[in-house]
Amino acid sequence: MRIRPIDLVDVLVYLVVLGAFSQLFPAVISETFLLALLTAILLKIVLEIVVWVKSQALARIRSEGAVASRVIGVVVLVLVLPGSKFLVLELVDLVFGDAVQLGGFFLVTLLIVVLMLSRGGVRRLFASSEPRQGDAEIS
Repeated sequence: MRIRPIDLVDVLVYLVVLGAFSQLFPAVISETFLLALLTAILLKIVLEIVVWVKSQALARIRSEGAVASRVIGVVVLVLVLPGSKFLVLELVDLVFGDAVQLGGFFLVTLLIVVLMLSRGGVRRLFASSEPRQGDAEIS
């Protein structure tokens, strides 16, 4: 697996959002900056896997294959949507113990929604600021 610059940007965005959540919600706790950074990295890895699984399930649903394949895609999607939140909670608890707490199911759901929206916004910002082919660069 190759680390791309956008992956590092995602981790920094996740770190900022996690820091904001720890300030705004008393149930979100990260004892140190290093733990917050490691949590952001863990969230990046888990959310990349979840996004990949969701995209595979959506591809199955949209495919023109057998009905059974589409049903499997729907079942996977229904299980992954809430299951990913429990996965995040359990992994953070397993890896960091009481040093990092992300609150309960609904707070983690809100956190993940904000993380994904922030990630999408920053990626859209970078995509719009890249020079297009044929644009002259001014030095």
